[in-house]
Amino acid sequence: MAETARHSAQDHSGGGESTFTVIVAALANLGVALAKAVAGVISGSSAMLSEAAHSVADTVTEVLLLTALKRSGKPADEDHPLGYGPERYVWALLAAVATFVGGAVFSLYDGVHALLQGEELGDPLASYIVLGVAFLLEGFSLRTGVRQARGEASRLRVPFRRYLRRTADTAVKAVVMEDSAALVGLLLAAGGLLGGQLTGSGVWDGIASLCIGVLLLYVAWVLGRSNVELLVGRPLPRATRERIREELLAVEHIEAVLELTTLVQGPREALVAAKVDFRDVSSAAQIEWACERAEQRLREAFPSVSRVYLDPTPRSASAMPVPPGSGGRPSSGRSGEG
Repeated sequence: MAETARHSAQDHSGGGESTFTVIVAALANLGVALAKAVAGVISGSSAMLSEAAHSVADTVTEVLLLTALKRSGKPADEDHPLGYGPERYVWALLAAVATFVGGAVFSLYDGVHALLQGEELGDPLASYIVLGVAFLLEGFSLRTGVRQARGEASRLRVPFRRYLRRTADTAVKAVVMEDSAALVGLLLAAGGLLGGQLTGSGVWDGIASLCIGVLLLYVAWVLGRSNVELLVGRPLPRATRERIREELLAVEHIEAVLELTTLVQGPREALVAAKVDFRDVSSAAQIEWACERAEQRLREAFPSVSRVYLDPTPRSASAMPVPPGSGGRPSSGRSGEG
């Protein structure tokens, strides 16, 4: 019971930190979007309008991520015995689609339109001011996201880049990637404005808008792929799975782990299921004790493991073919759920 309470407190703390990170990003993007739109109209810059669309898309993304955090935090119930954790990836996938449709498509369209039709360049001063302020706000938001990501990477003892690439906390990953893209987009927009100011041609601005669109396409693709992978079902890392096997084999009365299945259900939530061969001379009471001990060891070694299911299976039975159409042998062993 104490272990379960500690695990729940950790989840709540991590979820609260992610929520704060997303709220900071949402507020920054909302203010920046309005300022960019006004500056884009005044200066006639397609790159500034693309950046405004970028910030609007980011704001919608943050709203969807907040929805994901709230919905996925609901406790398990009778209709959803494994909890609502994976629901965050549905909303995060919609957020990636919002980045694609609201940001990338508009930026690419506006860039092509500027190159084909040309554009009248106005006073770029307002745009430069807005870009400078936006850079500071986006930088603060990125700093918040990176600080959380680095803290989690340090806690898990993995390199920062590897953590960001493989983390199941897609809310923080989205904030870091989108704010990084926002800073690059601001530099591209400034380059387009400067090029147009020096040459008197709107081509530079159109090229900057196209580059912003390509950048957003990449961000949307990376985030979409990550969420699809987690929705389909991603196992724990190979090294973690090997350690889980070792922890199970270290329990008295367990002779072999015949089959091990792991599933990531959330940033700090994972399921472990295993077919385990116990000693033939073990009594029913000893097997029950071994199951309890195995679950305890896994929870202590891996705080993210919230559910453990162990199926006592004779080694000979695991090698028997499954009759066609049977759908597999039903589980007959004890299960433990966190």
